[in-house]
Amino acid sequence: MRDDSNEPPAAPPSNGEETTKAAAPTAPPVEDWATRYKYLLADFENFRRRVERDRESISRQARAGMVRELLPILEAFRAARDALGHLPMSDPVRKGLDLLDREWTTFLKHEGVEAVAAPGQPFRAEEAEAVGEAPADAAHPDGSVAEVVQQGYRFFGGLLRPAKVVVARSAPADPPKDPTPAAAEE
Repeated sequence: MRDDSNEPPAAPPSNGEETTKAAAPTAPPVEDWATRYKYLLADFENFRRRVERDRESISRQARAGMVRELLPILEAFRAARDALGHLPMSDPVRKGLDLLDREWTTFLKHEGVEAVAAPGQPFRAEEAEAVGEAPADAAHPDGSVAEVVQQGYRFFGGLLRPAKVVVARSAPADPPKDPTPAAAEE
């Protein structure tokens, strides 16, 4: 009889040892290694991008903290500049304050800081806090910012500090009159 299997014939046992078929680990196919390599490379790229985003986020948070600490100094400077606004334009103190103001503005712009409120703009509750009301007029229509009490700032799209503003409101219409006559109360 002929053996039609593709397996080689088993070797006869030598020296009385019993043959056992030990399951020898077989090497995975080459395609499996290539797939594993591609997955590992993709995982590493994702990790690298995540680390870069985290590093950028930490840097941005540190810069936001620094700018937040500098805002009171900026406001004190601008109050001093406004107090000395009566000086003539040729006065060296006034020229120095104007130069410093330009430097502050350049620094804030370079850092990505933007003011969020200006008189005449519509009031936006997500960026400003209303601390009072003023009568509306032609320059400040109903629902717009009439005065900025404390400027707020935006930093790379996020709010660094909300503004404190006075909102223009039109005078309320006359209250509705009670339709019931006074004689009906008797």
